[in-house]
Amino acid sequence: MLKKFEEKMQKSYESMTAEFMAIRAGRANPHVLDKVTVDYYGVPTPIQQVGNVSVPEARTILIQPWEPNLLGEIEKAIMMSDIGITPNNDGSAVRLNFPELTEERRKDLAKDIKKRGETTKVAIRNIRRDANDELKKKNKSNELNDDQLKDQETEVQKLTDAYIKKIDDAVEAKSKEIMTV
Repeated sequence: MLKKFEEKMQKSYESMTAEFMAIRAGRANPHVLDKVTVDYYGVPTPIQQVGNVSVPEARTILIQPWEPNLLGEIEKAIMMSDIGITPNNDGSAVRLNFPELTEERRKDLAKDIKKRGETTKVAIRNIRRDANDELKKKNKSNELNDDQLKDQETEVQKLTDAYIKKIDDAVEAKSKEIMTV
């Protein structure tokens, strides 16, 4: 039974780390484009599926569409996204040049990372609460005796503590990466 709650906690953690990958740390990371979709013949399609996304230099992402007529659509999709980078269309590819982050922007990003970490911790704690509620229901319906209930609650708490530590470690690592010039 605890397995399903552990899977939920793992999904919350993975969701947070995926969000962290999309946060740019002064160097180009193709994951910033993960949530950007292009209108491909009326269907919203991820940029990675309509062209080749590469990082030729430390602070540049190059998007070469498989169909040249998609250049304008890719450019428009990037402009509409929350990436905050203006694309450069050179006629055959779209370039994204990432500027060096200012100290103030680094601090803002670190705060945002911490906030996302806290949100994930709340999600983990909600999963713990749900697990404990389910355990108490099983205790009331005599599926678990009192000793088993205490043991299971202890296991849920250990699981919660382990995930909170993983979240804290991930937040600290990403914050350190952001603050490193």
